[in-house]
Amino acid sequence: MASLYAGPVQDVIDEFGRLPGIGPKSAQRIAFYLLRVSTQEAVRLSRAITELKERISFCHTCFNIAEGDSCSLCLDDRRDRTVLCVVEDPPDIVAVERTGEFRGRYHVLQGAISPIEGIGPDQLRVRELVARLEPEGVEEVILCTNPNIEGEATAMYLARLLKPLGLRVTRIASGLPVGGDLEYADELTLGRALEGRRRIDG
Repeated sequence: MASLYAGPVQDVIDEFGRLPGIGPKSAQRIAFYLLRVSTQEAVRLSRAITELKERISFCHTCFNIAEGDSCSLCLDDRRDRTVLCVVEDPPDIVAVERTGEFRGRYHVLQGAISPIEGIGPDQLRVRELVARLEPEGVEEVILCTNPNIEGEATAMYLARLLKPLGLRVTRIASGLPVGGDLEYADELTLGRALEGRRRIDG
């Protein structure tokens, strides 16, 4: 079907429509919003996206976002190296940090096991997680994946993988609503979930 809009407008709609959580209607609204704002505002958005791609990458150790080879948390010598909190994505680190309850280090899987989407352990940063454990002297791994089907499946897979290594493997307590995302949990709820973490018997 022929495009209803002039080429550049349709191109912007198509590009925004590829972003997660943005459907055709939202993509169209964003495109027309950008048409209405000043050139300076549009250029500022464009520049911010370009700088994001040029300056930000993933930490070589934990796979959190970083401006350089290592993130600020991995560079902080005051953090406890013996405890490692495993999360799905970088925003989950921000959620855990807001609680003020955790002073260890992190490992970002960059996703969760989801057979429907074709995502298995090989598509996640699982090998890198295992490779860190002995050299960093990790004694406890806290599985802090989301309390939904994918997060639970990922936690159970990691528990079975890590238990034979002689580590203490714990899961955050169920103070979080099942089906929710860590990113949207309040500090008190997430803090209590961290405090009440439990050992996983695989």
